[in-house]
Amino acid sequence: MKIRLRENGSLVLDLPEGSRYLLNGEERRLERAKLALCRCGWSGAKPLCDGSHKRVGFQAPAGEMELEAEL
Repeated sequence: MKIRLRENGSLVLDLPEGSRYLLNGEERRLERAKLALCRCGWSGAKPLCDGSHKRVGFQAPAGEMELEAEL
């Protein structure tokens, strides 16, 4: 799985649209082909990103993290 760190923005997991996930025990489905997680700490929808990083002027470098499952 790859995690993208957007410059001055969120952490993004690229997943198929419609993927199911649990958030605090509640099942949800992705409406887009990505899951954006808050990295600035200001989101009103934590842990999901709501775009607050733009309003507060959050700054952080871009990057990428790749995770491999060991069998």
